[in-house]
Amino acid sequence: MKLKLTRPLSIFDLEATGLNISKERIVEIAILKILPDGSQERFKSLVNPEIHISEEVIKIHGISNEDVKNAPTFKDLSKRIIDFIGDSDLAGYNSNKFDIPLLAEELIRVECEFNLSDRHFVDVQNIFHKMEQRTLSAAYQFYCQKELIDAHDAMNDTNATWEVLKSQLEKYDNLQTDVSSLAEFSRAGNLKTLDFAGRLVINEDGVGVYNFGKHKGKTIKEVHETEPGYYSWFISPSTDFPLYTKQKLREEMEKIKNEQKAEKESSLDLNSQLEALKSKFQK
Repeated sequence: MKLKLTRPLSIFDLEATGLNISKERIVEIAILKILPDGSQERFKSLVNPEIHISEEVIKIHGISNEDVKNAPTFKDLSKRIIDFIGDSDLAGYNSNKFDIPLLAEELIRVECEFNLSDRHFVDVQNIFHKMEQRTLSAAYQFYCQKELIDAHDAMNDTNATWEVLKSQLEKYDNLQTDVSSLAEFSRAGNLKTLDFAGRLVINEDGVGVYNFGKHKGKTIKEVHETEPGYYSWFISPSTDFPLYTKQKLREEMEKIKNEQKAEKESSLDLNSQLEALKSKFQK
């Protein structure tokens, strides 16, 4: 196996009720876990989304409301999914924009803790687009010379993604084979994102900034100082920003408040030292 692994890589695919990360629900999940020794483990399950699946969406992935009515809910499955993934890095096809953000939303929704901050995310679609400039079916045909049968079956898509990744590593000698390098290469854009939706990014100075709307390019700290109500509006239940995005903004604000508190304490300490010196010389 050409892929260099220091810990497992979980390649996964989600089928859902639609494409809106904030509102849609998972109806099927499939995970193929590649272990450092090259062995594989699989997990697959239908999921009861607890909301209606439209006919338009059913035509795409073929999973009907009848199919999932007796399936476990995501809350029922969440612990099994987390235990199966373990400390794996994550990979998929268009996963940075859809599968990982949707998984994060579902986990937050059922109040299930799952740390995504210390993992690498390999998006095979981004590697494909950067190396060849194109759907999973096209990538599968291009790299594996095979036709993807029954696309939008989550495990079929997951297996095809794994085959495409292996073929990409064989085809491109200049493509680094460790997961950290693949994650960096498959990341879309030049700025490092704080959230999966790309609403919050890290600028060249390593500072969190807003990446959309009237405050695009401004640091989170700057906006909080000039328009403190913006933060409250952003994280309020009335907005449809992804739950993960709101969570990451709260974390950034907590950092900012801790920094401000430390600066204030440092300033008070300095003032105390100055007062002590004044008292000393006034004696």
